[in-house]
Amino acid sequence: MLVKKIIIPLIFLSVTIGKAQDLSLSGYARTYLGALTTGESEYSVIQNTFDLNIEHSRGDVYFKVNPFLYHYSDEKLELGIRQAYLDLYFDSFDIRIGKQQIIWGKADGVFITDIVSPKDMREFLLPDFNEIRVGVTALRFNYYLDNSTFELVWIPVFTSTQMPDHSSIWSLQPEYLLPYSVDYSNTDVKDKLGNSEIFAKYSLLSSAIDFELMAAYSWDDDPAFHSEKIINQNVGIVDSVVLKPEHHRLTTLGGSFSTTLGPLVLRGEGAYYTGKNFQSINPALDEGVVEKDYIHYLVGIDYTIGDLKLSSQFIQQAVMDYDDYLINDEFENTITFLATMDFLRETVNVELFSYIGLNDRDALIRPKVTYDFVDGFQIMLGANLFIGNEGQFGRYDKNDMVYTKLKYSF
Repeated sequence: MLVKKIIIPLIFLSVTIGKAQDLSLSGYARTYLGALTTGESEYSVIQNTFDLNIEHSRGDVYFKVNPFLYHYSDEKLELGIRQAYLDLYFDSFDIRIGKQQIIWGKADGVFITDIVSPKDMREFLLPDFNEIRVGVTALRFNYYLDNSTFELVWIPVFTSTQMPDHSSIWSLQPEYLLPYSVDYSNTDVKDKLGNSEIFAKYSLLSSAIDFELMAAYSWDDDPAFHSEKIINQNVGIVDSVVLKPEHHRLTTLGGSFSTTLGPLVLRGEGAYYTGKNFQSINPALDEGVVEKDYIHYLVGIDYTIGDLKLSSQFIQQAVMDYDDYLINDEFENTITFLATMDFLRETVNVELFSYIGLNDRDALIRPKVTYDFVDGFQIMLGANLFIGNEGQFGRYDKNDMVYTKLKYSF
């Protein structure tokens, strides 16, 4: 009954709004079915999605609202607003106010300078990236000067990464030799002016090169797990641990570029982060974390041969002033590979995208075929294959799946 009470008014509102001549209405309806290939082939996801874009402009003012609805097989219903903002246009600058997704950088499938919008990691990296990025309430100011753009973003209220429930197949439990519990009392960042975030970016678009320079004073979207040792007073040894997730401030400086070298497109992106708290097993540390600076960067190449498009990236994260007590490796190396090609007058698209972890010899391989059956109606068949036993991708080795998506766009 709850589903009907929400869906029917939403559809009625959409139809009513669509009749207004000065409004633009678009969106899609999608059915998504995935099944695990291991064990008893249980369903990994059964999801129905309705995504709506309502847009309106009048003179130098533009307005957009993007509500969405996820309905799952267990009758669980999620209704939210992905974006809801107002644009004000002036001669040399514009202002955007409200909930918005902000995309920075040149990377594919990796977040380096693209740190303004937090992430929805409840299904790892499998959803479309416009669904992974979480909208934030922000004031965004863009100033234009010839081929240059100066961008300033102020976020008054912190939004953290959305993590999966403990019952989810994507949930990762911390690995401790001792029994542990979790205390969330320090997780929240209070809503006050002193806890707001600020981001700045300069970008240049020219015939020779496109590049961006950015700086940020923000919160780490992913909390660090501080630990409190519980000592058994009878024997004087530690017999359990209390984990206390807590967000910390980060200062970030970075940039990105892309340029054409003959038939190749060369891309690069990198950032230097200060204030990151890493997990440590150093027995001398009271809370099991230590603050370190780190560098995250990539170099990518894109190449097109007829209808075949190829792309590859080398990505590295390096921890400064490294010590052997850290859980992280000093250097974490990853390669991505993308190959995509259209067939049958661009009605069929075949794509292969892969993450390959060099440290742990693990990978995520994602083949898919998309068929545009008729205008606006799309059929997709694909798979998510996790290779290895450990590492960022290998730890999900039991989550190999095949899936299909039916999508109607309007």
